[in-house]
Amino acid sequence: MATLLLELTLTRIYSVIFYYHFAFLAISVALFGLGAGGVFSYVVSGWSGTLYQKLGRLAAFNSISVIASLVFLLTRQGTPGNLELVVIYFFSALPFLLAGAIVSLVISETIERIERVYFFDLLGAAAGCLLLIPLLDTFGGPNTVITVAVLFAATSAIWYNLAKQHSGRVAAVALALSLTALFVFNMRLDWIDIRYAKGMTLANEAFVKWNSFSRIAVSKEGGTGLPNIVIDADAATGIFTQDHDKLSDEARKNILKGGPALAYKLKPGAKALIIGPGGGWDVSRALVSGSKDITGVEINPIIATTVMREKFPNLSHNLYLRPEIRIFVEDGRSFVRRSSEKYQVIQATLVDTWASTAAGAFSLSENNLYTSDAFYDYLSHLSDDGVLAFTRWGFDPPRESLRLLSITIDALERLGERNPAQHVIVAREGSGQIQGWGATDTVILSRKPMSGAFVQQAIAAMKESNMEQVYYPSTTRVTPFQQLLTTVDREAFFANYQYNVTPVNDNRPFFFYTVQPRDILNFLTITSQESADYKINRAVPMLFGVLFVSVVATLVTLLLPPLVLGQRLPQSRSLRLFLLYFVCLGAGYIMIQVSLIQKFVLLLGHPTYALTVIIFSMLISSGLGSFYCKRIVKNNPERLRIVLLLIVILVPVLGYFAGLVSDLGPAWPLAVKMLITVLVIAPLGFLMGIPFPTGLATLEGWDSSAVRWGWSMNAASSVLGSAMAIFFAIYLGLYQTLVLGGLLYLVAAWIYRATAERSTHEQASV
Repeated sequence: MATLLLELTLTRIYSVIFYYHFAFLAISVALFGLGAGGVFSYVVSGWSGTLYQKLGRLAAFNSISVIASLVFLLTRQGTPGNLELVVIYFFSALPFLLAGAIVSLVISETIERIERVYFFDLLGAAAGCLLLIPLLDTFGGPNTVITVAVLFAATSAIWYNLAKQHSGRVAAVALALSLTALFVFNMRLDWIDIRYAKGMTLANEAFVKWNSFSRIAVSKEGGTGLPNIVIDADAATGIFTQDHDKLSDEARKNILKGGPALAYKLKPGAKALIIGPGGGWDVSRALVSGSKDITGVEINPIIATTVMREKFPNLSHNLYLRPEIRIFVEDGRSFVRRSSEKYQVIQATLVDTWASTAAGAFSLSENNLYTSDAFYDYLSHLSDDGVLAFTRWGFDPPRESLRLLSITIDALERLGERNPAQHVIVAREGSGQIQGWGATDTVILSRKPMSGAFVQQAIAAMKESNMEQVYYPSTTRVTPFQQLLTTVDREAFFANYQYNVTPVNDNRPFFFYTVQPRDILNFLTITSQESADYKINRAVPMLFGVLFVSVVATLVTLLLPPLVLGQRLPQSRSLRLFLLYFVCLGAGYIMIQVSLIQKFVLLLGHPTYALTVIIFSMLISSGLGSFYCKRIVKNNPERLRIVLLLIVILVPVLGYFAGLVSDLGPAWPLAVKMLITVLVIAPLGFLMGIPFPTGLATLEGWDSSAVRWGWSMNAASSVLGSAMAIFFAIYLGLYQTLVLGGLLYLVAAWIYRATAERSTHEQASV
């Protein structure tokens, strides 16, 4: 419970103090530490004292190491280089190493009851998953980590009690009470807290609150002194501070200038849906234009409710409490899918938080907002005279705003519209920043072809706001926008274009990453680090860095047994081949899990719900599979192979079913969605809990000294598999990654059969 809680909390802390790209590193860190701890447990077994005394000692050390690792992380200043990244990686892994040693010692002592021990281990992990959300919501990131330290100290007291060692138990209880006191005082005094983030010292924060997918602060913007809502110490949304009941004509005119206001200049008084309204600027634009029916859908309850309606409503003059405005706390895409209403304007302005969820670095709330499937949903919810208004960063040559057009073309064709060039207007604001941080491109997309009068109205509005008229129907200006919309060979355009602007869908929802794989090195060396382009696209090169560190961690894990224990690989060729069975299980399990989390985001409506429900379901059901594995397999290799083959069959079926229920269930109550997800995941999770403990028991009966190798290889492959899952998802797709994870179980079935036959032959020869 404590270990999984620490792992998931670290994803949040990494996202805040570094960048969201680092959040995924926490998963790799945890898996590496647990694998290395399995090897370290054999060193601990040589220490003096009884088993329970050793466990008590390790747990006490771990409670202290958790605090030490936290303090080390929170004192990092600046973006870490490669060397510091390695130091952070291995220092953060220390608590997981000690936790891995504890679990390994217990398993090695109870190998004959591995199915029961593994069941309770997974049950505790599931509890940690459930605790994550209330702890982060209530206490914040650093204090949740301190809670983890208290839990480890409490387990130390339990171990010493089992050892009947009074002095150790008293010391462990005293340690737990001391850490509890630290927790209480830290809640009030913030001794251990985030003061440095992303190379800056945090200052002027009037309010800070965490939840399971963000750290929200209210601070004053440098220079202007205006209040800002800051997400994970980076992305910000300004609070609209003017009183709508006292606006002058000049103020109203200024509010309706610029790209995000263009839709309301074209559709004054429109029934509007605003995705990600943040501090209320887009809501105010709609209100000033005369709109009387404005719906805002904000995914973050701290922003929509705590800041804007409870703690600081006075800053916006009660904007979100006005009768014309309805605010919903929900994922924007999910809201649209379940809505039965039609809108004249659907708007999203720079909705990218750069804040990871606990599900990992690439599980962002906005990923599913920018896909061809999403735009099909948006266009289907427009009235015939309605428009979409999406504002993205503009560059030369264009990337994000051009990809908006490619996914729009796909969506329009699904709706039967064959001339996309008549549905698009592109306006650019801040052209002087095109080579710097980036201009902003507002893309207006209509449900039906634009009339000549509408286009002329748009041209006039762009001129009035001093915006560049990048594209409009019938323009003769040659730009990438015009070329894409009018070309007869889009595939050739995409292939020859400098950036990857091909349409993305729900299976590959990685809209933001436009760097071509062939250009990653050039991107890192040439692109200005002071640009939005670098900040957004650096995630993919960072993934390659994470892959590199994961490979290093994998090699270290595999080298630990011979270096630390003097334990070489078994001489038997059959045994060596059988160890690959654990490699397939480790990589396959994590690839399936990561893919399922992403696949169920659409149904559950939020990445945090997907993370919690999927991991909880898999841990509980896998634990039950482990508990009953002896009764199911009954020492019959053929039965295990059947289990493995059933997993191979169920994985793609589940992937297909996830898409089906996502299409059918947008309007279902959340409790029903969660229940259906658990029921759908449970059969696969149950089967996936059987192969690992069965394999360890088989290895113990074959060669007990090889068990440590089975453990190490499983952990090492999980480290690498967690990074590879995201790599394959980006370049192949989520469904394909899911199937690849299932195919690894097919390889495991082949290995089990081949090694069983070889072992029989070898024993007969002897």
